[in-house]
Amino acid sequence: MNKIQMYRPTLNDIQAAHKRIERHVTRTPLHRYRTLENLINAELYVKHENHQPLGAFKMRGGVNHLMKMSSEQKRKGVVTASSGNHGQSIAYAAKLHEIEAVIIVPENANPGKVASMKSLGADVRFYGKDFDESRSEVERLSKEEGYTYIHSANTPDLIEGVGTYTLEILEDLPTTDVIVVPVGAGSGACGTAIAAKSINPKIEVIGVQSNAAPAAYLSWKSGDLQSNPNNTIAEGLGTALGFSYTIEIMRDLMDDFILVSDEELESAVLLLLEHTHNLAEHAGAASLAGALKIKDRLLDKRVVLIMSGGNLSMQHLRNIIKKK
Repeated sequence: MNKIQMYRPTLNDIQAAHKRIERHVTRTPLHRYRTLENLINAELYVKHENHQPLGAFKMRGGVNHLMKMSSEQKRKGVVTASSGNHGQSIAYAAKLHEIEAVIIVPENANPGKVASMKSLGADVRFYGKDFDESRSEVERLSKEEGYTYIHSANTPDLIEGVGTYTLEILEDLPTTDVIVVPVGAGSGACGTAIAAKSINPKIEVIGVQSNAAPAAYLSWKSGDLQSNPNNTIAEGLGTALGFSYTIEIMRDLMDDFILVSDEELESAVLLLLEHTHNLAEHAGAASLAGALKIKDRLLDKRVVLIMSGGNLSMQHLRNIIKKK
């Protein structure tokens, strides 16, 4: 694997990020759900990143990154590709600092997330059928028009920022045994693993991805970057490529990585709605879908599920309910 030459955030970096961003983000709750845990026979908690003002964990990273940018980088404006939540985080952070933000989204992007980005003042442009095609347009804009390129994976500041939710978990529940985290490009899993393993190396960190877009999983398994078609309904998990920077961190620190089907993600959305009265998007439900798949391994453990986001479109919710 060709390694990306960037620093790897430390626990100190994540703690500094927490102080830097705390006035701009919500300290989200960690709740135990006893009816839900009967399905897994473990002590089960949910970290509600869906309670962030933008409905997802990503805003922690966006705020941290733009607060650390140089005046010159801010002056150029920023450009990024996103299926939704990352773009919202950059749009929000850019508005805080009055920075021009161009967000390239796939042609079928979640309408609610697009509306949110536009309401925050971002210049939202549609390009390509999926995240990876959108990313190619971002690279062109950065080279040809001079915008500061924010990569959704290969950016240490994003990992520092999103790692802050794990600090909160371990302040609230120091005796955590296992954290199950959704994986798309990998910033959330990397932040989780760095923070958790630095505080207590015995904590297991388990990643979950859709088997309809398994590029990160295949890269993690093999040690070589893999590409694979991105056909998942879960926009927050959907990428056709593994990214060397995040894969390297996950291979070093993450204990296991499992795949679930899109059907299992949809079932988990409904279970979370029923048992927690929270609406999770597909990616936000991945941690529960993964935990159900390996429940025998979680028996009697203290498990935290990351509900990474709740920005499910109404059309997707109607489709899920119709199938059940």
